[in-house]
Amino acid sequence: MDSITLYTEEIDDLNEAVEELISQTESFEFKKNSMALIFVEEDTEYEELYDLLSKKWDFPIAGCTAMAMFTGSEGYCPMGISVMILSADDCEFAVGMTDELDRDNYKEEITRVYRQAESSLSSEVKLILSYGGMVTEERHVAGDEIVSMMNELGGGVPVYGGTASDGFSFARFKVLCGRESTHNGQAMVLIAGNIDPKFICVNSVENKAYFSYEITESNRNVVNRLGNATFVDTLRKEGMETDKTDVLGDYILSPFIVTLDKGSGDKIEVARNLSVLNLETGAGSFLGVMPEGSVLSIGILNRDDVRLTVKQVFDRVLNELDEDKSRRTLICNSCCARFLALANNASAEADTYMGRLPDDVSFMGYYAYGEYCPMQGSKTGRLYNTFHNFTFTIMAI
Repeated sequence: MDSITLYTEEIDDLNEAVEELISQTESFEFKKNSMALIFVEEDTEYEELYDLLSKKWDFPIAGCTAMAMFTGSEGYCPMGISVMILSADDCEFAVGMTDELDRDNYKEEITRVYRQAESSLSSEVKLILSYGGMVTEERHVAGDEIVSMMNELGGGVPVYGGTASDGFSFARFKVLCGRESTHNGQAMVLIAGNIDPKFICVNSVENKAYFSYEITESNRNVVNRLGNATFVDTLRKEGMETDKTDVLGDYILSPFIVTLDKGSGDKIEVARNLSVLNLETGAGSFLGVMPEGSVLSIGILNRDDVRLTVKQVFDRVLNELDEDKSRRTLICNSCCARFLALANNASAEADTYMGRLPDDVSFMGYYAYGEYCPMQGSKTGRLYNTFHNFTFTIMAI
């Protein structure tokens, strides 16, 4: 797999932006099959951008909006357009996007688009790249359910990607595929052929506050009761924010930690964003599934932990690249909460890897409202496709 990362901070004059992007591919040798992964600033007129790019490129384009992005050459990019082109003679790419998803249609829609894309491939799917919306209302679909559906359709092949983000308005994010954009659709890139991705995923949360309750009643991503009290009453008892319904911004630096039981003794600890409070029923909605019987605690996210986890990831990545010289493409997701924890040092994550990547390695990433990346089970080490928050992840191909 060959790749190249392109970047421009121009979004007002899209003709100029496209000229800048295209000029950066002059020395790149396109193979038989190609696709472009794209992250754009929320104010970008994407349809116009696609029309201009499609005059130059006859291959699929998919991605999402991003509150910020990073590349191997530019580092932290607070605005603009970043593109990674994947190109190979021995791989195939198939792309599709669902209609807007809700609890009633998501299984049918994801299945429809997956099967349609899969039918155009000549061999079995080896990797699913996917980008979607996030839970902002109770009717929306939790990230775990999206990942679980793709895991089922793909027969357990790795699912990597995340949710679209914006400038913390939690309303302007978009998912992109071809010329189309949606707010809560799901874009999928199916990759078949000679590809064997490796994943590194670290949790940002090293410390926990004094808060520990069993989830005694829940439904998917909605927690109704902790112990003998409603979820809202428990928060109120602990002196936490309960005076409004939309609380995503209030709790973005206070991750709730829950352990997922994967069977065979395997457990995975994940962090979850609290999104919405229902002050009438006392329930709380999260971005991910919250199983009954699990113990819920609260983590403490800080700047030092964020920097440390990035260093840990890149130490492991560079070792992986040294051991396998065929891996020259890195795709990354980092949680937006990590960005907030950096406060006035927004480039701290990018600064950790700048100057360390080999010249022949292509790297691109973005800040997500939720991450899809396989995680290791605590007992067997088996990888499980998982939706999570507050993580820093890298895929090497």
